[in-house]
Amino acid sequence: MQFSSLSAISPIDGRYQQQTNNLIPYFSEYGLIKYRVMVEVEYFIFLSEQKFFKLDAKTKKLLRDVVENFSIDDAKRIKETEKITNHDVKAVEYFLKDLCTQIGLEHLKEWIHFGLTSQDINNTAIPMLWKEVIETIYLPALLNLQSLIFQLSEEWEAVPMLARTHGQPASPTRLGKELMVFVERIENQVQLFSYIPFTGKFGGATGNFNAHIAAFPKKDWKKMADKFLSEKLGLERQQFTTQIEHYDTLAAHFDAIKRINTIFIDLCRDIWTYISMDYFKQRTRKGEVGSSAMPHKVNPIDFENAEGNLGIANAILEHLAGKLPVSRLQRDLTDSTVLRNLGVPMAHTYIAFQSISKGLNKLILNQPKLAEDLNNNWAVVAEAIQTILRRECYPQPYEALKALTRGKNKITKADIHQFINSLKISAAVKKELKTITPSNYIGI
Repeated sequence: MQFSSLSAISPIDGRYQQQTNNLIPYFSEYGLIKYRVMVEVEYFIFLSEQKFFKLDAKTKKLLRDVVENFSIDDAKRIKETEKITNHDVKAVEYFLKDLCTQIGLEHLKEWIHFGLTSQDINNTAIPMLWKEVIETIYLPALLNLQSLIFQLSEEWEAVPMLARTHGQPASPTRLGKELMVFVERIENQVQLFSYIPFTGKFGGATGNFNAHIAAFPKKDWKKMADKFLSEKLGLERQQFTTQIEHYDTLAAHFDAIKRINTIFIDLCRDIWTYISMDYFKQRTRKGEVGSSAMPHKVNPIDFENAEGNLGIANAILEHLAGKLPVSRLQRDLTDSTVLRNLGVPMAHTYIAFQSISKGLNKLILNQPKLAEDLNNNWAVVAEAIQTILRRECYPQPYEALKALTRGKNKITKADIHQFINSLKISAAVKKELKTITPSNYIGI
């Protein structure tokens, strides 16, 4: 069967392809190959700048143009070579050596991949593409979503709402404040995320620069490698490694994203519940249906879709964070196949962000329903009354309010005011207590 979005096994490349298109340049096989080529080219140029050989400015530009204009056809050429080598990074090396021959640098082509093992390329290419995705796609999408929640919190800042703890009516709150809970939680996690560095491994076959030192024992390879990663690739070099990086900082990124996703799962479930309580209506679109059998249905599908995708993302992030930092002795190959799934949790997370944004933009506040729920739950002002009575040193106020309200079918305004009238307190305090309503007992 010919491949298309309809024949794709993964919904990322099938049903949700249009939503994840901008991740393709990073997480596809093409994207990984391009970043490998980039690292190899930059290392080749760096060696020339360290006086191992000479490259003029024109040649450097020509080499970098190969990266800039790297095409699907270029990637296909490398994949054809890989069929022979059965080694993906070696195929990249041969591609660049062929290029050297084409542009008159045949005498320098053995400096391509000089002293390196394939993981010096993979463990810099992958952190580079990961860093770029985080900075240009993930964080902007996250902050835009946070901003949308903040805008809604400001719009609904003064809207009183019955709170529910353990699913039961509790001291009233404000709708805007409840959304600000999520704004702050996201902000805290973004701050923690920002402290995690982007690191890479670059040190030869087992991390000791063995081949480099054997060829040029007087060169300070450690200092040069540090400089190459920081100045050319924008990464911090891990100083003590095996053949591969230890993946600890990458795992920290996964854990941070997982926590953020968990916050959004919490948001989705809350909004879903508010919709089920009729606190929100949803904008409809002509021609759309909510059920194949029930014509009236307007389902909260965006929040359900987001919750499902966030769950899938977190399951994979959990595996990545737990598996990648573990390897047998100086290296086994399990990290290679696992890392090829790096884009999967990011894609599911990105799909979820779009669904949440879509769902939030469809919400229509049903303020009369919120007011009705408050008015039907006068028992929630019992906390306020018993606290003021404590202030007045009234004997056992909590117990008195408990006897009035706990487990009763419905407490009305009349019940509360009748209770207040029965209290042996000053007229001024009675007046103060009667000003308290479920709609204004909302704190700050």
